Formats: sequence, C-alpha cells, structure tokens
Amino acid sequence: MLRPRSAGARRAALALALVLTFVFGALSLRSASARQQDAGAGAPPDAIAAVSYPKSIVVVRHAEKEAGPGQDPALSAAGTERAKALARLLDRAGVTDLFATPYRRTQETLLPLALQEGAKVQIVPPTDPGALLSALRSLPRGSVAVVAGHSNTVPMLVAELARGTAYAREHPRGPNLTEEDYDKLFVVTLWGDEGDASVLELRYGG
Repeated sequence: MLRPRSAGARRAALALALVLTFVFGALSLRSASARQQDAGAGAPPDAIAAVSYPKSIVVVRHAEKEAGPGQDPALSAAGTERAKALARLLDRAGVTDLFATPYRRTQETLLPLALQEGAKVQIVPPTDPGALLSALRSLPRGSVAVVAGHSNTVPMLVAELARGTAYAREHPRGPNLTEEDYDKLFVVTLWGDEGDASVLELRYGG
C-alpha cells in the first residue's frame, strides 16, 4: 500500500531534480514558471502543482555480490560498502518508495537506504516487469522512488520509463550494462505524459 506523501516530500523530490540539473547539466527541465504559463494563467492551484512537480525514479543495478555457486548470493564486502554509498548519496533526497527483486543482492543494496529513511522495500518479481512499471507510474507526483535491479532488467526499465523521448530513440534497449558495471545510477524524471521525461546517468561509490 502506498503511503501519503507530505508537502515536504514533494518539495524534496523537486529539489533532487533541480540540484541534479544544475550540478551535472544533463537534465532538460523546464522552469516552474514556464510550466505554469503552459497550464494557463487562470489555472487552479491543483493544475499548477500537476505540471510543476515531477516524479523522480532512481534506478541502480545491485551492488557487488559474493562469488561462488548458488542463485541467491549476498553482497560482498565491496557491495556492502557500495550500498552504504548509495544511502549517503540519497540522504536528503526525499526518498519515498523502494523497490527490489526477491533476491538478496537487490534487497541488501537498498538495506542501508531503507534503514536510513525508515522505509519498507517493496518486492517485485523480475519476471513481471509490467507490475513494476505500473507501480512506478501510479506513484503520486513528488515521489522519489529507488529501484534496485539486475544487469538484464535495469536497461529495459530505463528504456520503458523514457519511452517516447530522445534518449529512448538513441538507446532503444536502454543503457548498456556489463557484468562489471556496479557503479552506474540512472535518474529518470517523469513530468507527466509519455515522452516528457529526462534521463541522467551518474556513477557512485567505488
């Protein structure tokens, strides 16, 4: 069940998008005033809020896992440190929702962040990508969701979230991830309609 979002959480979500924009110069965000003008000078407050507050979705691959046999390894020492780095990176980002697969490595990647934010990790099977997309698209504006996935699920998720954008046309299968890529982080900012999104690729930890 999705919990209510406070005005503070909505402001924090917008702040995350804006800070990332100015620091890295990679998100093509419109100003709030321009969007309010698009909504019409006489638009009611709810309509203005609807075009001014995006949803931010942070997508990462799970951190480094332990070597050895088995289908469900835990994080290695390096992976545990990277998970802590993710929590530090997103401190004060106003994270509202966490999603992982049923595997230990994705859940442990979000564990420090979950403890830091006092949030529960929602489990979504990787065999049902539509369920995750539906959950993310149904989040209220102002949400900041973090998704921990796998090298074969992260690219597809980013591509689907960015569908209809220039990024998706340039990367129809999403970003390239190899088995050695643990430090890539993708911030997808959704303004509303399909095709109205921005994608920012960062590296963290390590």
